[in-house]
Amino acid sequence: MDPLFQYACLAVTGIIAGTESGLFGVGGGSLMTPVQFWLYSAGGMDTTLATRIAFGTSLAVIIPTMISGALAHQKHGVVDWRAAVPMGCAAVFGGLLGGTLAAHLPGLLLRVFFAIFLLIMAVRMVWHIRDCTVCEPHGTTGQYLLIGFFIGILSGLTGLGGGALLVPILVIMLRYPIHRAVGTSSACLIFSSAGAMIAYMVNGIGVSGLPPYSIGYVDLIAFAVLAATTIPFARVGVRFAHACSGRNLQILFAGLLVLIGVAMLVSG
Repeated sequence: MDPLFQYACLAVTGIIAGTESGLFGVGGGSLMTPVQFWLYSAGGMDTTLATRIAFGTSLAVIIPTMISGALAHQKHGVVDWRAAVPMGCAAVFGGLLGGTLAAHLPGLLLRVFFAIFLLIMAVRMVWHIRDCTVCEPHGTTGQYLLIGFFIGILSGLTGLGGGALLVPILVIMLRYPIHRAVGTSSACLIFSSAGAMIAYMVNGIGVSGLPPYSIGYVDLIAFAVLAATTIPFARVGVRFAHACSGRNLQILFAGLLVLIGVAMLVSG
């Protein structure tokens, strides 16, 4: 496959994933992972190895992307650091566990798990979520730690930041206004993605067949191309999020997730 075509695909993917990240408080791995898997497998790479590299590289890209998004949300005053810090710290350990488990599971099993999770995300996108702008968020440190650890495990297993599940938990269970949930999720995912990424790096060291300039299961060239577009476009997504409710965009995004999930299920 032509390297220029691969870089173009990654750059376009980064634009969409970065916008998605800022808009919904998710990592963007739901798009970056399947696109990378397709590019690697189309180039003749073993599907299990392609899956792990796609997951690890996506997690690496999520870190600077969510830093960009969280800083932009902070300017709007919607990041609850009191919740984000304990959730993020617990998510580091959960991410290490999830990433280690994923690095030893068959690629097919990971793709099926990933696809099912995407379909669940799609249902969540169209499910009625109370858009409460005056609710008083509540949660204990213990709850934040438990939620963060669970989100971290999910991040490691799926190659996602975990925000697609964290945002509805904050809104439905802890009564967060949607914009504050998105901003807090962005901050939390910085930590959760870091823990999972470290696990993919460590468990991939010495594995044969890795792309050039890789650290474990993280492809540094793909990382650079994706991050170059996700970082600035995360801020574009934040502007969209604070300019409208985003309900119609959530429905459209749900349709995209269904297409990606089905594609992953039918992939070889």
